[in-house]
Amino acid sequence: MASVNKVILIGNLGADPETRYLPSGDAVTNIRIATSEKWKDKSGEQQEHTEWHRIAFFGKLAEIAGEYLKKGSPVYVEGRIRTRKWQDKESGQDKYSTEIVADRMQLLGSRGGGSGGAEPMSREPAAAAAAAGGGAGGGGGAGGGKPQQQQQQQKKGGAFDQMDDDIPF
Repeated sequence: MASVNKVILIGNLGADPETRYLPSGDAVTNIRIATSEKWKDKSGEQQEHTEWHRIAFFGKLAEIAGEYLKKGSPVYVEGRIRTRKWQDKESGQDKYSTEIVADRMQLLGSRGGGSGGAEPMSREPAAAAAAAGGGAGGGGGAGGGKPQQQQQQQKKGGAFDQMDDDIPF
């Protein structure tokens, strides 16, 4: 019989991420996410329970998580549950830790004043215009008319007609 080990969490970070590097140079980032549920008990009183989850990111995803996540950030994480066995240094007893090994992450919420999220968006149109403009020219010359043509096409909606998807509706 097939089995599935899949976890999906949406919660808030309890502390800033902790990033370290393995001897191989690969990044490992650990975070803790809080998820909460609220309900009313039989007497009508509001109840709340918060569950804390340990999340481990590896490789490029670890670097991204370490750079962009901050305490309190809302985040979506997909991964699998893993239980590790280790020995306590003082008592020598076997201990177990259960964590989620993340394979997908999505930052949620606003970009909150930091320029980190806004910069790539503002650079893309400039980079696309420079690539379409054709090259290294600084002044007029052969490529001078293309940016003006692009502006006219954008005003007329010409860029929409140049899309190459095959969506049937």
